[in-house]
Amino acid sequence: MLAAILFDLDGTIVNTDPIHYQAWQRMLLNYNIQIDETFYKSRISGRLNPEIVKDILPQLSLAEGQQFADEKEALFRHKATELKPLNGFAELIAWTDVHQLKRALVTNAPRLNAEFMLEVLGIQETFHTVVLADDCIAGKPDPAPYQAALEKLGIKAEEAIALEDSPSGIRAAIAANIRTIGIASTHDPQVLREIGAFMAIPDFTDLQLWTFLNSLIESDLSTISS
Repeated sequence: MLAAILFDLDGTIVNTDPIHYQAWQRMLLNYNIQIDETFYKSRISGRLNPEIVKDILPQLSLAEGQQFADEKEALFRHKATELKPLNGFAELIAWTDVHQLKRALVTNAPRLNAEFMLEVLGIQETFHTVVLADDCIAGKPDPAPYQAALEKLGIKAEEAIALEDSPSGIRAAIAANIRTIGIASTHDPQVLREIGAFMAIPDFTDLQLWTFLNSLIESDLSTISS
């Protein structure tokens, strides 16, 4: 039985990758490092800042790396004041209300970014629980954030659907035994399917998504009535 939908934030609810990409480009130029989209997708997208900084700027101390990351995220927030959710998001939220499903936000975004985006998008009250990587023993691709969301909602993995755009996020949800739909806003849909997403869609208006979700509800109603 479907009891909840678990949402990633960056790249899933809202396509922030172009802004993150610009911010990383600008910050790394200070170290004479030029990056392209291929570099961004393979070395940055979906990863936690400490891992990214250690990988790309290993010469920085822990404190210097944290300062670099803080400045990069401040630059992101400065650029991201007019964010809009992906098409169909409002309709999906309304559908979960109709069918009395729970909703969780599960994100690797730093706390200030998550709070900023929720406010800009006007969805601070949308989720029954919010799970940040900062509050878990590990962030995605570790399953810990998704396991925490399941525990907070009081449901089993088989009762949830996860929506994710990045390879690390999909790996995290799959490792938590949650059925996962890939949102191909930033990565090739075939890549998302190869990693483990059973479906890859461009946004929340996709007919494939609605056919699947409605089939689950119909199946649940049939089980209850029998």
